[in-house]
Amino acid sequence: MEVHWRSFELRPADGPPISAEYRAQILAARPRIYALAREVYGLEMNPGPFGIDTRPALIGAKIAEAEGRGDAYHEAVFRAYWQQAQDISRKAVLAELARAVGMDGEVFADLLEADQYVAEVVDDIRQAQAYGLYAVPALVFNDRYLVSGAQPYETLAEVVERVREAAAQA
Repeated sequence: MEVHWRSFELRPADGPPISAEYRAQILAARPRIYALAREVYGLEMNPGPFGIDTRPALIGAKIAEAEGRGDAYHEAVFRAYWQQAQDISRKAVLAELARAVGMDGEVFADLLEADQYVAEVVDDIRQAQAYGLYAVPALVFNDRYLVSGAQPYETLAEVVERVREAAAQA
């Protein structure tokens, strides 16, 4: 199985502001989600700033993937935001994460403005819209089967098995 990361903006920078009521719902759900992360996965959550522009981090992912450092970069960005409360919208933070996974931080920072990588992110966002995605995580298997939301390992293993069975019957 191959995994291909795709860009998705939960709150696009040019999107409408989040209502106070919706923000309150999100914040009210966090203790339950954090308890689940701690109990099931052994992760302590300490997220970065709420509602930031994630596009720079998404562009950075495209750069890292082109350098063969995509998986390490994704892990570093997730840890930085969700566990170390870092602002992953900041170029300096992303350049430091790039350095930590073996890339040249200065070159990386310069490439955050490169048309090629911006276009790749925009293409991914359009693909997500075509799939009808509106939340993360979302997994699409074989460009046909969508699994949306945080799912237990067993559910994902079952989907993989069903995809294998369907491929064998084709």
